[in-house]
Amino acid sequence: MRRPPHVEWVGTYERGYPRTRVLVEGLRAHGVMVTERHRPVWERTRHKAGSFLRPGRLARAGGSYLAAWAGVAASEVRDRGPVDAVVAGYPAQPDAVPAWAVARAHRAPLVVDMMISLADTLAGDRARVGRAMEHVLAGADRLSLAAADLVLADTAANAEFMVARFGVRPDRIVVAPVGAEPGAFPPTPVPAGPCHALWYGKLSPMHGIDVILDAARIPGTPPVRLVGGGQLDGWLADELQRDPPRHLEHVPWVPYDRLGDEVAACGIVLGIFGRSDKASRVVPNKVFQAMAAGRPIITADTPGIREVLTHGVDAVLVPAGQPAALAAALISLAADAPARARLGAAARARYEQVGTPAAVARPVIDALWGPIP
Repeated sequence: MRRPPHVEWVGTYERGYPRTRVLVEGLRAHGVMVTERHRPVWERTRHKAGSFLRPGRLARAGGSYLAAWAGVAASEVRDRGPVDAVVAGYPAQPDAVPAWAVARAHRAPLVVDMMISLADTLAGDRARVGRAMEHVLAGADRLSLAAADLVLADTAANAEFMVARFGVRPDRIVVAPVGAEPGAFPPTPVPAGPCHALWYGKLSPMHGIDVILDAARIPGTPPVRLVGGGQLDGWLADELQRDPPRHLEHVPWVPYDRLGDEVAACGIVLGIFGRSDKASRVVPNKVFQAMAAGRPIITADTPGIREVLTHGVDAVLVPAGQPAALAAALISLAADAPARARLGAAARARYEQVGTPAAVARPVIDALWGPIP
């Protein structure tokens, strides 16, 4: 291929989501031309906890979706040129079938970014829908996977899940970690004095917010700053009224472009502590972002996390769902500035190996075209 490869991201994917931005930036870092044919639909729902599946909201979203794809199709006809791969980005399920049609029109492979299974997320981890809707969502997952020539998973554990649950052939799956944008989370020195721990993200069951709250209630635990909102907003408000941890602060929302400042100000970043099967398979954005910033991380010891981090080397790993273990790790690390500096530096070094945009995109490029000079 004499000219640089050309990739089209098409549809209603979340253009501003870190996963998408990291992959696009990574491909461009390797000289791949990336065109985005995008129309916003799902960005209008901040937390995506499943409320959009209600009949009224679903109908409105369906109308917006059809209008969005009409716009994408019109731009395809107007600006058609050579394309070497088409991507249905996160969340891929709404776009996979029309993106398949675009890919076939270009005689190009379709890449489906299957970072989440809708059935696993909304029926399993979040328990937002019943059995009948779970079957519908699982059907959408299977259809999306069947349309793909290449499936992207964020961890090997999630790749194994797709093989076991949906029968995807392992040779059709490429693991591309979520990574982090280096410009948004630049490395800074770990504070040497008294520090606080930071957790941020969507308040969903997977993250184990109950574990963090119970750990924060244990005497001696350092201050914890909790940033985020979502499905568990009501539960968290009740818990903070019933038995507020003395040194825990909750901030409902911080814009993405300010998260880097939040990470820079903290001494420890908290990862994921939930007990669900999905929680065991993921490495959340905040973990890679903390690695990019050079922050020491405490997170649950899970198969997904162990693909990236090693206990005592570049993170502190604790048993999932155990507040006492989390509190002990927090107390120990908050009192040990040299350990925080060492773990933060090691986390940054590991990020440079596996979490930069170029590193994340490399296996995708290799699977599609082989090494690019």
